[in-house]
Order: sequence, then C-alpha cells, then structure tokens
Amino acid sequence: MSKIIHRSALLRCTPDRASEHFTTNHLLSLWLADSADVEPVLGGKYEIFWDPTVVENDGTRGCKITGIKPGKFLSFDWRGPTMFQQTMNVADHLTHVVVFFIPHVNGDESGTEVHLVHSGWGSGDEWEQARFWFERAWGLAFDALEGMVNGENNGSLLISKLVEKA
Repeated sequence: MSKIIHRSALLRCTPDRASEHFTTNHLLSLWLADSADVEPVLGGKYEIFWDPTVVENDGTRGCKITGIKPGKFLSFDWRGPTMFQQTMNVADHLTHVVVFFIPHVNGDESGTEVHLVHSGWGSGDEWEQARFWFERAWGLAFDALEGMVNGENNGSLLISKLVEKA
C-alpha cells in the first residue's frame, strides 16, 4: 500500500494564478479552510484554520513553507485536524505537502495541471486512518478548487465540512 497521497486537477488559469490559490489567504479561504495565514516566502507561515476558534488544535499552526517558486512549486509542513491531533500533530516530523504547477495546452485551450503529493505518513492504525481521511479530503478539496476556478461551482466546500463526508 502506498504511503503517499497524490491528487491532481486541471485548472483553466495560468500557473501563476493557480499557485496563488495556494498562497493567498483570501483565495485559500474560498476553497480549503475557514481562514488562512500564509506568508509566501521560504520559511514563511503556512497556517490554515478549519475552525478559527480552536487554532491550537484544529489547523496547521506552526507549519512553514519549505520550498517555493511561484508558478512552479510550493512545499510546506502539514498538520491534521483535531481528530488526528494525537497522531499527526505530535510526531517528530510532520507530514509534508508538495504542490506542482505545470502548464497545460490542449489545442486552443491552456491551463495548469496542479499535482499535490502528501507524504511523511507514519505506521500503525491511527496513521492509516489519518492517511485514508486525507486521501478523501484532498480529493474533495481538489474537486472544490477545480469547480471554483473553472466556474463550475463557487468552490465553498471547505475541509471543515469534509469531516461529514469523509
């Protein structure tokens, strides 16, 4: 079984605009979380909050950007929601996310392939439950992102609402 999560989406926008959906607080709050505090520089904050009233335990507080080249790639540490706090958020090494933005041309249409790779999963039943939950959550989040950017829906499906569906 693979310990790596991979999700992809095809967005009808430039790679620079696609990367802004992962680095701009307002845009992140439209498809991924209730609020965000991201500083899009190497070592900057990558803090996403699913419930801003519980920022200590229900978000990525303390996570940092580990690599960034706008329009090309973004990488950052990642924590889990409250239900995985005792597994994901206390590990010696947090899980890690890398997002690639690849120009895509198909005839007259152009856009961006976005590929997300989430790695660093530990062993054991609790880690498997967390990985399985994020496998589904990233899929639903990417559906929301794709729909929002491509004009198919408003994208307001947040991970905080994914708990009910995952």
